[in-house]
Amino acid sequence: GDMNSNKTHFTNPSTFILLGIPGLEAAHVWISIPFCAIYILAILGNFTILFMVKTEPSLHGPMYYFLCMLAVTDLVLSTSILPKMLSIFWFNSREIDFSACLTQLYFIPCFLVVESGIFMAMALDRYVAICNPLRHSTTLQNSVVAKIGLAVVLLGGMIILPSFLLVSQWPYCRTNIIPHSYCEHMAVMKLACADTRVSSYYGLFVLFFVTVVGMDGMSIVVSYVVILWAVFILPSTQARLKALRTCMSHICVILMFYFPGLFSFLEHRLGQSVPLPIHILLANLYILLPPMQNPIVYKMKTKQIRNQVTRVFHVRGP
Repeated sequence: GDMNSNKTHFTNPSTFILLGIPGLEAAHVWISIPFCAIYILAILGNFTILFMVKTEPSLHGPMYYFLCMLAVTDLVLSTSILPKMLSIFWFNSREIDFSACLTQLYFIPCFLVVESGIFMAMALDRYVAICNPLRHSTTLQNSVVAKIGLAVVLLGGMIILPSFLLVSQWPYCRTNIIPHSYCEHMAVMKLACADTRVSSYYGLFVLFFVTVVGMDGMSIVVSYVVILWAVFILPSTQARLKALRTCMSHICVILMFYFPGLFSFLEHRLGQSVPLPIHILLANLYILLPPMQNPIVYKMKTKQIRNQVTRVFHVRGP
């Protein structure tokens, strides 16, 4: 009887053990320095954007509202993994509650999908602004922007739900040690004593048909192709360069968001050729880098726009 109760007790551990970055334990404190710096920059940058848009009436427009959604998403993403990771690196507190682990399992993919959706909305917004400026002000009113935001969040929440429910229902009886710095879906999936193929296929479906290659990816690509086409038939070189700069910074941000995630995901699926420490570092960076770089890229653009605004007023002033 005792053995049996022991076994059932371990079927679902109340806590998991996160190892951080196995193989690099000796360097944990050093690794924590850049991660901590990235996190601080992400928090400062994203709060700055929220504050600027809130206090600056000239920034009360669709593009900046989408930027605010992006900032909130980035804050959620980086906060969902970093504080726990730093506590592993600094205090060696490796235990994570099963429910906390499930929270990470839900919020990380959910907000990655949300971020992807916001990029799509921003691309479409730029498309309308550049290719149909008169329509832009009438179509994208605040209520529409709010509805798009809500739709993107609901989509993210619902699309991740099936795989999340599977993960939360599986029995875990192999071990409760997760060789990772956060509860990554794939890392937790490997500990389950269940057939995880459905979840695996569903993950591929979300990746390919919703985010990267699917709806979001395709709309972004199409939007930018049309935008670039519209840019190249602009009359003046000046206007062409300005529009091109805007597009390029956008495209860089988007590539930085999609490629590492795609690489990490496929590398998990297709083979274990990548050493574990490198895999974990990449898995962390693709969640932590966008929150740091989005504000930097977009703030630079905001500065351009601000300069543009002041220039216009100076020229037209008395």
